[in-house]
Amino acid sequence: MLRGVPSSAFDLGTSIPSGYGSIPAPRTAAVDFGAVQETKGSSKSFPKHETRHLSEHKNIARCARFSPDGKFVATGSSDTSIKLFEVAKIKQMMLPDARDARDGPVRPVIRTFYDHLQPINDLDFHPQNTVLISGSKDNTINKTCLHAPLILPFLVLCCFFSSSPSNITSISCKTKQEFTSNSYVSHVTTFRFFDFSKMTAKRAFRVIQDTHNVRSVSFHPSGDFLLAGTDHPIPHLYDINTFQCYLSANAPEINDNGAINQVRYSATGGMYVTASKDGTIRLWDGVTANCVRSIAGAHGTAEATSANFTKDQRFVLSSGKDSTVKLWEVGTGKLVKQYLGATHTQLRCQAVFNDTEEFVLSIDEPTNEIVIWDALTAEKVAKWPSNHIGAFRWLEHSPTEAAYVTCGTDRSIRFWKESL
Repeated sequence: MLRGVPSSAFDLGTSIPSGYGSIPAPRTAAVDFGAVQETKGSSKSFPKHETRHLSEHKNIARCARFSPDGKFVATGSSDTSIKLFEVAKIKQMMLPDARDARDGPVRPVIRTFYDHLQPINDLDFHPQNTVLISGSKDNTINKTCLHAPLILPFLVLCCFFSSSPSNITSISCKTKQEFTSNSYVSHVTTFRFFDFSKMTAKRAFRVIQDTHNVRSVSFHPSGDFLLAGTDHPIPHLYDINTFQCYLSANAPEINDNGAINQVRYSATGGMYVTASKDGTIRLWDGVTANCVRSIAGAHGTAEATSANFTKDQRFVLSSGKDSTVKLWEVGTGKLVKQYLGATHTQLRCQAVFNDTEEFVLSIDEPTNEIVIWDALTAEKVAKWPSNHIGAFRWLEHSPTEAAYVTCGTDRSIRFWKESL
């Protein structure tokens, strides 16, 4: 439970299904890339999917994120708004007789939030509590508390001031990991609180004010810490109970073009990875905050736009503006596989695994298509029209089932699920 948040804020009701945060059993075991690095032969067929237009923002839909249990998905836009969808309602809406329902059409958008002043860059859900976090070009990280019967926004503002660095001996977290005394440099913060406790409120009442444009956010699996990737080349670590920010004291030298496009924790939080504008993929120790490996020129001279761990944490899938998607071995930094045949040179898009890690999905900008590869053979197995008008910016796959979301420059949000 977040300190300073009343327990009633997490009471569940009609809008939030009971059991939020409980992760369903996987449909199949994750692929062991380590055992089949040289796999050749026949590729699997990607199942047919059906799609449905869900909603529209008033401007470009820039990002999307599923909750860890797959029950919710949120989207962020250049119009500064965030839409929250309930997946069960989306599926209900996609039923053949949904339009003729006695109670009227199903509305999967259960909440819309307005609190940022600039476009939304990234989103993430708290791993246990009903809290949604967002990062924006206005240098803020907003925290929104989701509870019934409507979603009550929840947020705090802290401003950073130059101060003498002071060392800390440890940070207590649910995994009992300790941070070494010289790993992080602490920065003093001040806070302002805004309480919009009315049930009709659409704004959060806590904001973390960073010093840089917040480009990417990722919760630690314990839920006690938050990583922010910003225009600053070093990831910013926040203790969400104290709202204090920590920077690695042992960071490598990074040039001025080292802004972070994406930051993601591994499944246990033992490591995190950053994809940077300078084209480098960096692996960081989640306990000491040391950069343990830099893969320079991971995508040639082009930006690395995304990076994420496999479920076993032994590999990282990255995407870049050189129109390649690559799989890297964490232990050696060796390139294991390369997925070719999709062009992405303009947008800060990402490549993702499906929920079973049997397939890799990404974007082809010129044709406005979704490209799918067999993850083991690296063979392109499907190329589907996105049904968006103009290039779509983001593709996010559910962590628990055969479903994903796309959103783009046409402002629309589409949901895709495997055809039964």
